[in-house]
Amino acid sequence: MQQIDQGIYFEDAYLGVTVGALIFSYGVIVIDAPLRSEDARSFRAAINNYRGGSNRLLVSLDAHPDRTLGTRALECTVVAHQKAAHVFRNRPTVFKGLNVETGAVWETFNDAIGMRWASPDITFSDQMYLHWGGPEVRLEYHPGPNQGSIWVVIPEHKTVFVGDAVTPGQPPFLMQADIPVWIESVNLLLHQYKGYQIVCGRAGLVNPEDLKSMIKFLKDVSNAIEKLGAKNAAPEATGDLANKLLARFPASGKQRDLFLTRLRYGLFQYYARRFHPAQVLGQPENGEEEQ
Repeated sequence: MQQIDQGIYFEDAYLGVTVGALIFSYGVIVIDAPLRSEDARSFRAAINNYRGGSNRLLVSLDAHPDRTLGTRALECTVVAHQKAAHVFRNRPTVFKGLNVETGAVWETFNDAIGMRWASPDITFSDQMYLHWGGPEVRLEYHPGPNQGSIWVVIPEHKTVFVGDAVTPGQPPFLMQADIPVWIESVNLLLHQYKGYQIVCGRAGLVNPEDLKSMIKFLKDVSNAIEKLGAKNAAPEATGDLANKLLARFPASGKQRDLFLTRLRYGLFQYYARRFHPAQVLGQPENGEEEQ
């Protein structure tokens, strides 16, 4: 694990998402779970090697399968936003996959089907404060990427974990996005959280240039979508936009295919929700499996 400050760590070597660990005298606050069960168990073992308290709490930054499928293997109490918990209530106990490809990382992992979910045990609506024998830890609701997105903020150490609010080097997931709200959130990171160490959920630490690039990308997507809407274009027209946007993300082979799938699916869904709701593909919130 990479240390940010005393008791604050992250690990970006696992498949799926970047995970975090806040190791204090009362116990460990885990931030998100590795996708693969074996990685989750390895992460749990790594945490146990540090001299933290015996209690363990996991915070899910949203309900996306990439960061929640491995939660059960960490064997601890789970905290999430109440809107993320609503997603879990609509999921079957065992993950059955989807009828469409969304460009998520779990789709590259053959053993994802059949994994069992661990639903949140504790939820909150706006903010939640944790005192675990170290600095105060604040959980904050920041929608934008999806309705259940939260951040983990450690003000004393000027560190914040932001999940999919920023995705440098890869396209974001747009299927449940509220882009104007999302832009506000990233602007908040750029200005109100200036000087903070910002850990994103897909690539570790980010810098102000990453934040500016994210804002520009989201604004460009929003403007392009609005132009298509003004022409009353069919949702399928977003396919050309996906091809153009892909050029911003250097990738090849299977990774390029994954990114293109993510853009095509996300743009179609976002545009359809805005202008052709009858043509939304029936994808439940946050990528949970269809019933």
